[in-house]
Amino acid sequence: MLKKFLPATLLTLTTALTVGAVPAAQAAQAAPAASSESAPASAPASDGRISTAFTLPGEKVYPEGIATDPRNHTVYVGSYADGTVYRARPGQRTAEVFLPAGTDGRHTANGLRVDARGRLWVTDSTSGVSVYDTASRRRLAHFEVAGTGGLFVNDLAITPDGTAYLTDSVRSVVYRVTPAQLAAGSGALLPAYDLSGHLTPSPAGSFALNGIVSDPAGRFLLAVDMTAGDLHRIDLRTGAISRVALQGGDLTHADGLDLAPDGTLRVAHNTTNTLTRWHLSPDGTRARLTRTITDPSLQIPTTLSHTPGRTLVVRSQFDKGGPMGPGTPTSFTIASVSF
Repeated sequence: MLKKFLPATLLTLTTALTVGAVPAAQAAQAAPAASSESAPASAPASDGRISTAFTLPGEKVYPEGIATDPRNHTVYVGSYADGTVYRARPGQRTAEVFLPAGTDGRHTANGLRVDARGRLWVTDSTSGVSVYDTASRRRLAHFEVAGTGGLFVNDLAITPDGTAYLTDSVRSVVYRVTPAQLAAGSGALLPAYDLSGHLTPSPAGSFALNGIVSDPAGRFLLAVDMTAGDLHRIDLRTGAISRVALQGGDLTHADGLDLAPDGTLRVAHNTTNTLTRWHLSPDGTRARLTRTITDPSLQIPTTLSHTPGRTLVVRSQFDKGGPMGPGTPTSFTIASVSF
């Protein structure tokens, strides 16, 4: 299983995706039957809303993170298996390797974001985050978590002023990298907000914080607790931490988040092969469920990136020989969903 292709330090993801989550077999049984029409290449049949945007080369990619460059719509995808970062320009049907496996000693590539200046941020769950120039592929900065003990740097969000915020699924904190720190080029990745006292108690060893987004004005952050199904709001002016009132559902198994300028929050729920869409109140204190898609062709969706006209979703296939179970994966692809 993981020992075949991942460093021992990464074995903890098995716990991250299974504690507090339904087993993959149970999730598959819960998914509704799908039509055989409009089936994505190398994926289970879908109902037609889901197609394949592009393919990722490699037999054991196990993708996790995705980001779209807001300037030119180039898409970047990270491999959980070995840290490879792939790039797909608009119109490409097969992505290319942008940063090879092991670049700068990176073991994995989890959360990805491209900021307004075209810099690609890539988290390594075992250490911290690196920042790259997308034109030259040169690493511009690197930040590592300070101290010893368990950690899992997961996802990140970037506010309009250029500050990056990153979740740690083990320590239940949110780290911060300011523009001044980015200009310095390196340093310790230090907590800005500690959510451990605000989270719903969960079983020992389970992971909590995962996806994170910023509202377009940079007033607050939203971070999901994937085990409890809660969404937490962090006020960036006062530092106050509160729980968002969810109407119509919850965010159990939620992984990646995407918040559109119109207040639409899109969520990927991994083990249940589900996408949900929510309407977020302007102040970020309430969210109402407006749409749900559950489909086996999503193949354990981990993260997503929405641009006008389509939502790109990572098909991780973690349950096919990856960190969630034995098996043989099909070709690794990124889905395009009308959502």
